[in-house]
Amino acid sequence: MKINPFMLFGIFLIGISSIEAQEKTSLTLDDAVRIAWEKSDEVTLANTKVNTKKYELRSTKNNQYPDLKASGQYQRLAGADVNLKINQDNSSGSSVPNVDQLMLGQLTASLPIFSGFKIQNSIKLSENLYQAEIANSLKTKEDIALRVVNYYADLYKAQKTIELLDEDQKQAKQRVTDFIELEKNGIIPRNDLLKSQLLVSKIQLSIDEANKNLNILNYYLITLLKLDPATKLYVRESDFINFKTDNIPSNEQPALENRKDLEALRYQEKASESNIQMAKSAYYPSISLLGGYAAVDVRNILTVQNAMNFGVGISYDLSGILKKGADIKQAQSKADEAKSSQEILTNYIKVEVQKAIEDYNLALKQSSVYDLALEQASENYRILKDKFDNGLADTNDLLEADVEHLSAKVNTATSKADIIQRYYEMLSATGQLSQSFNLTKI
Repeated sequence: MKINPFMLFGIFLIGISSIEAQEKTSLTLDDAVRIAWEKSDEVTLANTKVNTKKYELRSTKNNQYPDLKASGQYQRLAGADVNLKINQDNSSGSSVPNVDQLMLGQLTASLPIFSGFKIQNSIKLSENLYQAEIANSLKTKEDIALRVVNYYADLYKAQKTIELLDEDQKQAKQRVTDFIELEKNGIIPRNDLLKSQLLVSKIQLSIDEANKNLNILNYYLITLLKLDPATKLYVRESDFINFKTDNIPSNEQPALENRKDLEALRYQEKASESNIQMAKSAYYPSISLLGGYAAVDVRNILTVQNAMNFGVGISYDLSGILKKGADIKQAQSKADEAKSSQEILTNYIKVEVQKAIEDYNLALKQSSVYDLALEQASENYRILKDKFDNGLADTNDLLEADVEHLSAKVNTATSKADIIQRYYEMLSATGQLSQSFNLTKI
């Protein structure tokens, strides 16, 4: 049977398509954060809460505008007994009119003039709560961004670890192949061959563990970004190599100016002060302008048209003077709670910033040490490999040097990602994380 060359070409193209379908998706860190801000449930909920507060503020502002009401009635009267007291004709010959219909139309308007500053303070209360919710939503975005950064960096570390393990696994397997020949020729004992084979098994276990971590981190990140469950993300090394850090804080001052959770508490404290003034409004009367128009028609009896009316209305809740004392104390207590919460958070932020700065500096120092350790481990492995090849070192020394060399390579590679993680954690602690991505309009 002859094979059609076009069929082979088609199979070749199908194979290429299959390979391309299995390629991993590459996202930059900025893209990952942008997608998270657009699609994550936490950000969606935060934005919804902001909209709720905005509508509440709009509803509160409507209380300062006039109330305008229109009403009308039409009634049929059955067997109405009419007794006119005005201009009554006492003659026995007079007839009583038939009253069987009533029509009433009314238009009333009321404009609040003074309500003990209750309306103004309620608007201030809503405005501050609205601003506090905006600050909370921005803090949510920063928290989501930091979570993406951590997943992203951990994903890179896992993938880099697997690359280094795979590379070392190839060398370890080649060593086993070489040792098999050496053992056959009686150059090395069987025990050395078994040790080299054991190292291959240990590396394989590390690879399996790293793959498990990679899959978990990949699932966490694609779930957060709401991507297809089958998506396999690949973090490019260029996102971590030559990464530039700037705007490094040295104290807690930027945090006290930029932290959105602290800003939210400040607005809540202002809102609680407005709430106190609202409670005190019960000590004042309420005054409003009144106006209206009425029309009445009682068939065969009475017709009233163009009945305009206007005046001033005043009300005073006398019982409120006695009852509102507890409300004022409650509002004051809530204001004290907001103030204490702000002080507690301020102290916590100071500690968090200091810890973030120390962690970042430690990551920098560790990276320098890991770079030096890699040079030392590489030279140590080279020397021991030469000694082993010349019969001046045993297998234990060679395998131990190999493990140390692998560990140094992994530590050096992952330390770069550690620095970036600590850098973003420091920005998050000082409230500057969102600005670093230049995505604040999302």
